[in-house]
Amino acid sequence: MGSRPSSSASITGTPASPGVATGRARVMASSRQGSALDPGDILVAVITDPLSFADLIEHAAALVTDLGGLASHPAILARELGIPCVVGTRIGTQAIPDGATVVVDGTAGTVDVVG
Repeated sequence: MGSRPSSSASITGTPASPGVATGRARVMASSRQGSALDPGDILVAVITDPLSFADLIEHAAALVTDLGGLASHPAILARELGIPCVVGTRIGTQAIPDGATVVVDGTAGTVDVVG
């Protein structure tokens, strides 16, 4: 359900946990980069798993993944934590620059790069 970013730098995916959050994108290839995630950051990853990413997600303001659906680990954990989540973007880790300011709308399934 993902799409290429348009001129407005908007990425779409599956809305997996409702709400809206704005923060600094932290694009992580692995959980070993966890020290780079500050409270309030937006975690952007290919996918998350219960063993390596669970502690990081607790500090995130929102979660964006390339893979996953409504029953995936990131979607379930985000709903449990009450943070916005968009999964299945296909290109989030490639299209969202690390450190950029993004707005994640977990209700609409969109991620907008705003700065």
